Amino acid sequence: MHFQNYKDKVLIIDFGSQVTKLIARRIRELGVYSEILTPKDLVKLKKFHNVKGLIFSGGPSTVTAKTFQSVPKDIFQKKIPILGICYGFQLIAKIFGGKIKSSKKKREFGRAILHSKSTSLLTKNFLNNRRSVWMSHEDAVVKLPKKFKLVASTKESKFTIIENTKNKIYGVQFHPEVTHTDKGKQLFKNFLFAICKIKKNWNTTSQKKRLITEIKNIVKKDRVICALSGGVDSSVVALLINKAIQKNLICVMVDTGLMRKNEFKYTYKIFKKKYNLNVKLINASKLFLSKLKNVSNPEKKRKIIGNLFIQVFEKESKKYKNLKFLAQGTLYPDVIESRSSTGSKTSKIKSHHNVGGLPKRMNLKLVEPLKEFFKDEVRILGKSLGLIKNINFKHPFPGPGLGIRILGNITPERVKILQEADYIFINELIKTGLYNKIWQAYAALLPIKTVGVMGDTRTYENICLLRAVTSEDGMTADYFNLPKKFVDNISNKIINNVKGINRVVYDITSKPPSTIELE
Repeated sequence: MHFQNYKDKVLIIDFGSQVTKLIARRIRELGVYSEILTPKDLVKLKKFHNVKGLIFSGGPSTVTAKTFQSVPKDIFQKKIPILGICYGFQLIAKIFGGKIKSSKKKREFGRAILHSKSTSLLTKNFLNNRRSVWMSHEDAVVKLPKKFKLVASTKESKFTIIENTKNKIYGVQFHPEVTHTDKGKQLFKNFLFAICKIKKNWNTTSQKKRLITEIKNIVKKDRVICALSGGVDSSVVALLINKAIQKNLICVMVDTGLMRKNEFKYTYKIFKKKYNLNVKLINASKLFLSKLKNVSNPEKKRKIIGNLFIQVFEKESKKYKNLKFLAQGTLYPDVIESRSSTGSKTSKIKSHHNVGGLPKRMNLKLVEPLKEFFKDEVRILGKSLGLIKNINFKHPFPGPGLGIRILGNITPERVKILQEADYIFINELIKTGLYNKIWQAYAALLPIKTVGVMGDTRTYENICLLRAVTSEDGMTADYFNLPKKFVDNISNKIINNVKGINRVVYDITSKPPSTIELE
């Protein structure tokens, strides 16, 4: 399923950055339609009449190599405004005769302070002498290309923002797409409306009708089996497909034994009684836990879980006539972190059970109406579909469930321990009013035990790790600064009420360098 065609659009050329999709999201937030293409796609593209702007992404390659990813040079003759980010910036500088140098010593990772050197349409209301921006580069432009002007610098990078106003070509060394860059959206706003002169043509809610129509056109009179977990993603998919094909939708909830405490029964009641969906329960906990026995490698866990899900759904599908499709709540971030959706050189972070964890051969065809959407956009769709707040604003929960929150071997005993600890943590967040301030929170079990003293007796038990983060999209995240009083209270509650845990720790790393989930 793809977005519909718009008259005015921005093309984002993906050179393999992990956050290329964030560029698309920022453009979308500003009400403009965008498409992501590879450099190869750009070469094949013949019509540019409705392209109002081009954005070159970052990437892991270097323009200092003998061969490197590039774009057709005639693209600069089409008088389309261009913005290069990180690698895209260095590529522009290289093509126009600038000098780029690689350095393992003099590099920038993390926040840097940007200093204004001259005024620019690109930096209006963005750069007022000083601005905190997010850097991630070893290569740097050390010589300004001809006919380009210096706009801003950092301590380590003299040429951080440059421009050629005559040809409307701009380059920035930092990443304005990530939330760590202060007011990064303003820079995109300037590029779209002041430089590209593009008009707004996109909003998330308006996509509901299109998605329903696309589902009808794809599925026609066939049946669809929908993997329903009770999270916002699968719930929105179920409601969308129900709007499209109604009685031909069969929702299946699979109890893997790796769900949160009481969540399975609650979800079933909501969708069966409130939304009157055809929901079937399958208890496969023994199957999943037996196949995961003695498996500690996180990628193996994901692939086992992904394969088992498909086996269960395909077995169930054989009970129905004309059932050809499997519906999933796959999102943009799932695709990004599993593999590059465009075929660029993006490195894989981890396999998501519903993307990289799926078997290569499947009897069912996939229907993934949300795979071009971010989490916050899905919530907007959910609200428009009448999804209850308790589900629509529920924290993200991974498809593999607690299987990737139990580091090391998974046993029924460890699952029970984690369920109880997680239940206490989440409920305390809700009671104290902190839950809605947090993007995602969970408890996890680490693969080590430590010595403790409980009732004057030596213990040797599990470490419970708590994690809570703030985010807008799941692509970047900062840890949530839990109040000390809450931390003291939750630690005591977990240790006093959950047998098998004698130590509680709190994860204070951001994404990047870490990921939100531990596995």
